Amino acid sequence: MPPPTRPRARGDLLEFYSIKTEDKKKEERILVATNRKARFHYEILETFEAGLVLKGPEVKSLRAGKAVLDGSFARCEGDEILLYNLHIAPYAHNTLEEIAPDRTRKLLLHAKEIRRLLGRQTLKGLTLVPLELYFRRGWAKVLIALGKGKRGPDKRDTLRKRQESRDMERSFKGKFKV
Repeated sequence: MPPPTRPRARGDLLEFYSIKTEDKKKEERILVATNRKARFHYEILETFEAGLVLKGPEVKSLRAGKAVLDGSFARCEGDEILLYNLHIAPYAHNTLEEIAPDRTRKLLLHAKEIRRLLGRQTLKGLTLVPLELYFRRGWAKVLIALGKGKRGPDKRDTLRKRQESRDMERSFKGKFKV
């Protein structure tokens, strides 16, 4: 009769923790830049996560947090989507070729998503606006949104709602103990 096998508690425990940390890494997002004005100027209808084609020094500059999304937009051209006016500051220790900070960059999406965006953008006159730029699992990603431009009354309504919520928070501040 063979001796009874004992479960390797230490190995099982290490395996358990490694699985747990891998799950955390999958969902971890390191935010680089946001386009705060986009939600004010556009009514957001739908969002998509797209990969970003970058060169080496651009990635290093992004990891340092040197990107500006203000004024950038995306456009469908043929069977690909391009991102315009995304400013990534030149990397200080770059020894390779010079890269223009405002160059046009290609976005990576599935073909089905590209066809869907192309159809929605041309039919209804909607725009593709980048909302956030971040790293997920080490890859640079852009959260782009299908948005419809707001007019003057819509913007005033947004400002009024924001002011009302601030006033309510001020009136409740200090009244309740936590």
